[in-house]
Amino acid sequence: MSLQPPHSLRTRLLWFLLAAITLTAVVQAVIAYRTARSEADEIFDYHMQQMAMSLRSGLPLAGTVHDGEDRPDEEGYDFVVQVWTSDGLRVFQSAHAALPRRAALGFSNVQARGTTYRVFSMQAGPQIVQVAQDMAARQDMAGTLALRTLLPIALMAPLLMLLVWWVVSSSLAPVSRARRQVAERQADGLDEVSEAGLPDEIRPLVHELNLLFGRVRQAFDAQKNFVADAAHELRSPLAALKLQVQGLQRAADDDARGLAVARLNAGIDRAARLVEQLLLLARHQASAAGGQRPEPVALAALARQAVADAAPLAQARRIDLGVSRADEGELTGHPDALRILLRNLLDNAIKYTPEGGVVDVEVHVGSGGTLLTIDDTGPGIPEADRQRVLDRFYRIAGAAATGSGLGLAIVKSIAELHGATLTLGRSERLGGLRVEVCFERDAVMPGRR
Repeated sequence: MSLQPPHSLRTRLLWFLLAAITLTAVVQAVIAYRTARSEADEIFDYHMQQMAMSLRSGLPLAGTVHDGEDRPDEEGYDFVVQVWTSDGLRVFQSAHAALPRRAALGFSNVQARGTTYRVFSMQAGPQIVQVAQDMAARQDMAGTLALRTLLPIALMAPLLMLLVWWVVSSSLAPVSRARRQVAERQADGLDEVSEAGLPDEIRPLVHELNLLFGRVRQAFDAQKNFVADAAHELRSPLAALKLQVQGLQRAADDDARGLAVARLNAGIDRAARLVEQLLLLARHQASAAGGQRPEPVALAALARQAVADAAPLAQARRIDLGVSRADEGELTGHPDALRILLRNLLDNAIKYTPEGGVVDVEVHVGSGGTLLTIDDTGPGIPEADRQRVLDRFYRIAGAAATGSGLGLAIVKSIAELHGATLTLGRSERLGGLRVEVCFERDAVMPGRR
């Protein structure tokens, strides 16, 4: 059965870090133990060498030669010292030890009395000084010294583990707090999650989550506003349609019936237009709240297509509709929303321009950005009403054409979505209304021919 890594980030960090600390402590302990043993051996060798050198001045005279008979066994000596003449006679021995009479100068290991001796031999005039140490005693002392070096590691490793546990737990505490904030909120709770104290690796995730909450909240608000606006605006057309149907039922003759049918058809057209505008508004709000990514858009091509789509309506009213200038270039935006913007502006221009009039569309691409203009020969909009007509459901009193009051409000919303500036003014060339939509330079891409 394979072991799966823990899914908890805190558990995973703790397991990996504690395992790394344990492995590091073991490796360090092994290295420290071996190093201490080696250094202890070097110290013992140094002591043997210093002991031999210190005996040079106090050696027995060559004439007082010891006969080489062994002394009784003596225990408790870590070091054995022997002095030999150049003829092989032992003139001094510190303790009983059957060591060889001859040994290589320097350090060597010698087997004697069932154990191993570490022997240092040096020439001192006509004599040879030997200092030997039992390797078993040496290893015991070296092992004791080496084990003492492991004590700090054995004490520090658990302390380091506790420190790592505390650091990991305290560092991930803000993440747990953010998780609790999300888990404890209600289904309609779309408030932002606090980003205070979050690590740099987690803060972007929480930031994107807050942006998502904002888009969802905006979508809910748009839906709520749309339902409220639709309920408010559809109430009057539906009531008017009901009255017109009642008038049709009470019609006494064909003339009265024909007039009632005409009024009913006009009311149905107005209601259909209102529903269409409400659906366009809902679609645009959903697109804006959904956070769709902008893409390169050829505004000139969209303008030509919008003019082609509106041509039948213009021809029915004998209006000269055309694109007088279309500079090639691209801006970053939402093509569907820009189509709605062009369609509403052209519908308004054609609707309010008298029969036989002119509607011109121009797209200018310059160093300052892209400018979309629509000029007509209609009555224009009084200066006092140019800002108010951008509000939802506002209509100028006494306007000849019927409408829902949503067209320019939708245009304004789309312009704001693209960071563009919408301006209503008087057309110097045609005398009617001039609508300008200016897209900033940073949204414009180099033109493609």
